[in-house]
Amino acid sequence: MILRIGVYNVEWMRDLFETDGSPKTTGAEGVRSKKLAEVIAAMNCDFLGIVEGPDTLVNGTKTASGQLENWANHFLPGNTLKGIHGFPSSGQQELCALYDSSKLKVLFTPEMKDGERFNEPFLMDTTNRMIKEQYKHYRPPLELSILGLDDRLISRVIIAHTKSKGIFDKVDYARFEQLSQRDRLRLFGECMHIRERCDQYLAKGQQVIVMGDINDGFELDFYENRFSKSAVELLLGSVWKPEWILKPALVKPKLNSYGWTPYSGKFRDRITGDIFNVLIDHILISQGLKLINGKVWNPTLEKDDPAIQSVKNQLYTASDHFPLLVEIET
Repeated sequence: MILRIGVYNVEWMRDLFETDGSPKTTGAEGVRSKKLAEVIAAMNCDFLGIVEGPDTLVNGTKTASGQLENWANHFLPGNTLKGIHGFPSSGQQELCALYDSSKLKVLFTPEMKDGERFNEPFLMDTTNRMIKEQYKHYRPPLELSILGLDDRLISRVIIAHTKSKGIFDKVDYARFEQLSQRDRLRLFGECMHIRERCDQYLAKGQQVIVMGDINDGFELDFYENRFSKSAVELLLGSVWKPEWILKPALVKPKLNSYGWTPYSGKFRDRITGDIFNVLIDHILISQGLKLINGKVWNPTLEKDDPAIQSVKNQLYTASDHFPLLVEIET
């Protein structure tokens, strides 16, 4: 079976809903929702991970999945999409997903026995000093199982939005350095925790897909060189267990004067003020899933792709990230 799997950081989707959870249909928010819907329709995903989705209240009176379904029913009429969410986050940017219920079943399946749940504190040695420190995911990664309509398990999925490396406080350079190292170690800790879960799946003979806004890339920047690791490479796995290494869905990015290519977002450098292209959204898949193709839906780079060009303006203005789409064979 061929599956189209995507992930999209939709940039504060919470803002597109009223306080009662109903979608805003007019004004700037209604316009942005229409653009997002046109992008999602053009992607034609069987499964779409959503980063920065609508919020879930702890008391359950408002959920990300419920709001997503209401939104899809209004802006994508006639669809067969269902929403799903997991543990609520401490903030207002949830991890959730939309999937085609005519083709798939998707279940929220957090591990309960083989390790800490993703909404619980965990210990991790991020500095290789044989000292474990306590961390906690600000946004608990979303653990799902994708099944066929015959209940056959196709793959486990982890959707993540890991610690940002950005520093937005007014600080001097000494404090900037301190916060940069702290944030990088937390990012490493979160990705090491996710990778442990991947190993648990793979040890059971299950396939796994990790997707989301990882806020990191593949290459060694200053801090990655200092600590001898990057967050994405931690997710990929160990060379000492090559059969468990996850495959990136994209080609290796190249560095030029504007940043990385391909890229899924842009950020302004705090010190120089320059705009820098970054590849921080990723889809990584285990080796039992055959990767047919994968690309960033970036209209600047994919000028020969008619589907991407058909929603060119929407991609530029609907979100500050471009989505990723892969085709896999199970």
